[in-house]
Amino acid sequence: MKEDLHQELVKNYIPYESDVWFPQEVVEANVVRGDSLLKAWREHLGLTQAEVARHAGMSQPAYAKLEKPDANPRTATLRKIARALGISFEQLTD
Repeated sequence: MKEDLHQELVKNYIPYESDVWFPQEVVEANVVRGDSLLKAWREHLGLTQAEVARHAGMSQPAYAKLEKPDANPRTATLRKIARALGISFEQLTD
């Protein structure tokens, strides 16, 4: 059931034009609170670290390290996480 909710959210949040789109909640978490975009998107989508990690093919502790503001994940890792979240790569990097 949670998977269905995730898929429904993904349908509503993927932009159809070339501009990169961010929900206000994600922007506030990133800019005001200082959360990483990984954490801001995950929380916005209502997912746990374990759920994102499982969909991205990594352990929860490894994923948790990537959510730290000073983390510098590789491009390939960000692409896997973007797919797991159902968002574009650009929404994690812009």
